[in-house]
Amino acid sequence: MHGSSLILHCVNKSVADPSLVPHRRSPRFFAGIPGSSRLQTRNRSGGRNRIQTPTFVLPFCERPKDSWEMTSERDVFSISGPIHLSSSLNWNCAHHRRSVAACLVQSVYILERDRQELREGPEALGPAWWESFHFELSRKLVDDADFSIFGAIFEYKPPTYIATIANAPRFVIAFRGTIIKVESVNRDLALDLHLMKNSLHQTTRFELAMQAVHNMVAAVGSSNIWLAGHSLGSAVASLAARNMARTGTLLEAYLFNPPFFSAPIGKIKDQRVKHGIRLANSLVTAGLSYVLKSRQEESSLEVPFVTLSSWVPNLFVNPSDHICSEYIGYFEHRRNMEDLGVGIIEKLATQNSLGDIFLRAIGKESDPLHLLPSAKLTVNLSPSPDFKWAHGIHQWWRPDLHLQTRTYLYS
Repeated sequence: MHGSSLILHCVNKSVADPSLVPHRRSPRFFAGIPGSSRLQTRNRSGGRNRIQTPTFVLPFCERPKDSWEMTSERDVFSISGPIHLSSSLNWNCAHHRRSVAACLVQSVYILERDRQELREGPEALGPAWWESFHFELSRKLVDDADFSIFGAIFEYKPPTYIATIANAPRFVIAFRGTIIKVESVNRDLALDLHLMKNSLHQTTRFELAMQAVHNMVAAVGSSNIWLAGHSLGSAVASLAARNMARTGTLLEAYLFNPPFFSAPIGKIKDQRVKHGIRLANSLVTAGLSYVLKSRQEESSLEVPFVTLSSWVPNLFVNPSDHICSEYIGYFEHRRNMEDLGVGIIEKLATQNSLGDIFLRAIGKESDPLHLLPSAKLTVNLSPSPDFKWAHGIHQWWRPDLHLQTRTYLYS
């Protein structure tokens, strides 16, 4: 045994020692035993054996020898999914709609992990995440650079005894975020860099996503489609929806932990200092925006922003997640400026960022995704043990969340 690795040989479906069979019902069966040098098994008499160097044959698999190590409990719907919704789904409930959208995004993550870990047929973990809510996988969206699955189109096909609900989508197009696995990490991190530079729209992955969205809207209409994404995937979904909104087509969007790259002003404890920094930033941004606007065609900066005002995406953020938490301050500060009677300044500042102004000034195209005129912002105020949890997709289908939701409309 090397370190904490567990070697499981899977050949010929024969059993080297029939008395040694892992607990199939135990969550440890799915998660492997990371960090452990022992495997607990049960013998025929009901007693337990501890094996220091387990090397035996499993009768029910033919996977690579390290596949058990890579499988996580978090990928198993029966362990980590909202199984309580499977039999009581209510499309009129905001919690249920959010949970299903998050699960379909999780489905894309697991589709790609199934691909990487060669899990097929009954061994695949992905189907449970969409079939539990009566969805079918209509199409996988595959990246042209590394052939990873970055998105999927799901079609809602409930059984005949379930009445049609107006708030149920017909199709959901979901996009995953970054996966830190060797088969996909290079491409995902390269796209993260494009996102930070406001150039995600120039990538072939986004072009594939945009084409899929456009084709689905043309085929079934915008009212029948949801977009959903997490982290990098929420940026892809947001950018696609923004492009459609500029043509007058409004799509319902569920954006989980959407990136907002900015200084973490929200982490400042002193409210006066925090407000002062935001006010100074607004004054500088508004001033530079006015100068830039005077050098370009009248209202050329404002028109693209205003055209998005009727699109109201659902944003889900966690204040402990520094990648998305600045959305809270972005919208709260705009409301505070309006209360102070200086909304005209913030109205100009909220349409631009300093980085965007700099790029425009040197003649480069920029489309910062985090600048949104309107949104329904849901903040998870439940305690988060660490950043990984705060940025994770799993939090969004928990039934015990402490959520605060506010709608911000640009006018």
